[in-house]
Amino acid sequence: MTGDPSGARGCAESGDARPVPALPERARVLMAIVATLAAIAVTVLGVAFAGTDTGTAFDTSVQSGLWRLGSPWREIGRIVDVTAEPVGIVPVLACVMLVLRALGHRRGAVLALAGTAASVAVTTALKPVVGRDINNGFLAFPSGHTATATSIALVCALAVLHRHRVGPVTGVLLAAAIVIPAAVAMGWAQVLENSHYPTDTVGGFCVALVMVPLTGRLIDVVADRWAGHEH
Repeated sequence: MTGDPSGARGCAESGDARPVPALPERARVLMAIVATLAAIAVTVLGVAFAGTDTGTAFDTSVQSGLWRLGSPWREIGRIVDVTAEPVGIVPVLACVMLVLRALGHRRGAVLALAGTAASVAVTTALKPVVGRDINNGFLAFPSGHTATATSIALVCALAVLHRHRVGPVTGVLLAAAIVIPAAVAMGWAQVLENSHYPTDTVGGFCVALVMVPLTGRLIDVVADRWAGHEH
């Protein structure tokens, strides 16, 4: 079978083309380092905030600045917040998965769902363990909304990195340009809504940086083994 070698580098997963990995091979080492550092950060922050019901000086400073914002920023914040609520995340995830599937990136579509679900599951499980309180009983650390936004953005960034063969430095900058604005926007909305302390959003961001690469690697291992058994 012959054809344009560049076609095998695209996102097609049909025929003899090699399946597109959920976690690009050249990004695995870097993502492993990032995930390790993020896991350490979540652990340190979780221990530091365990059982507390107040923010840090940093939290208070950011909150006081954001709470002075009026219309239309509060309305915009509510819209951003809704995109990570069940009513919003379902269509967002569906669109991302459909686009990835249309591009032939099947594992990426699976990662969009599984990686986001894993991040949400971990943030949900950590909240009662850490026990950081906001608004008289609402468990705050880490932020599930921020983890959700970061997860989806990271999956999209990984897909872009696969399609564009760039160097490690350019890859990091490109991924950061996609992931950080999404995380900051959602974190901003959470603080503006007084649903989380700013440091809760940092925790949610870090959870996503752990769970998406981990889930992606698991998807690749399982899918490769399954493909091996079929052959």
